[in-house]
Amino acid sequence: MTVGPRDVLTGGVACGWCSLPEPMVGEALVRAGFPAVLVDMQHGMADLAAAFSLIAAIQRSGGHAIVRIPVGDNATASRLLDAGAAAIVAPMIESVEDAAAFASFVKYPPLGNRSWGPSRALQLSGEGAESYRTGANGTTLAIAMIETARALEAIGDILALPGIDGVFVGPSDLSIALSDGAAMDIDSPANLAAFDRIVAATRAAGKIAGIYGASPAHVRRYRAIGFDFVTLMSDTGLLAAGAAAALAESRG
Repeated sequence: MTVGPRDVLTGGVACGWCSLPEPMVGEALVRAGFPAVLVDMQHGMADLAAAFSLIAAIQRSGGHAIVRIPVGDNATASRLLDAGAAAIVAPMIESVEDAAAFASFVKYPPLGNRSWGPSRALQLSGEGAESYRTGANGTTLAIAMIETARALEAIGDILALPGIDGVFVGPSDLSIALSDGAAMDIDSPANLAAFDRIVAATRAAGKIAGIYGASPAHVRRYRAIGFDFVTLMSDTGLLAAGAAAALAESRG
């Protein structure tokens, strides 16, 4: 039985994060044990061509590719799904209208208006066209980012949309928003209260809750809060941390 992304992104699993536009990095993260890798097109260096190559490398290595699109770039969501992405994360979703517009590009009718053309996705999966078409709305995920006060207030309505499969929290932006720009503190009391609220709303809706984890300690903390999946650091962060640890050890 094939394990889909909905099954993978549950149970507090730690996922990789790829900012570099290099397919071998995505592959290395999967081979290191991450069941899914998020390709960051918002703040990372991957353009569309690099994202296509990363999706293929991640999937061929046995992982699931999640892609975060640039703000408001919903049309790219459809292209990334056609390339084989398992899930799309959309940043700065602040309202039901934002979420509905995003979901319309991820889901086929009747949930959305995604255009047909998943040629690369079919090549990578080996799935038949009709099987893909009838199952895609349940297996390719639309995940809305919650990272502003306005989004937090609307989370129940956002999660109620049939085309939205879950939410993903950006702790840094959320802390900036909740402090009215005064500070970036991912561990602030306001953030921690918001996390509990987000997890409760997601569970009530029967959907998926994810969050960015800045460290292994944050991953453990967010699992305990109840998040379904947590991305661990980033490729560049892991490289820097590993290099520093190896250098320190080599010096004795």
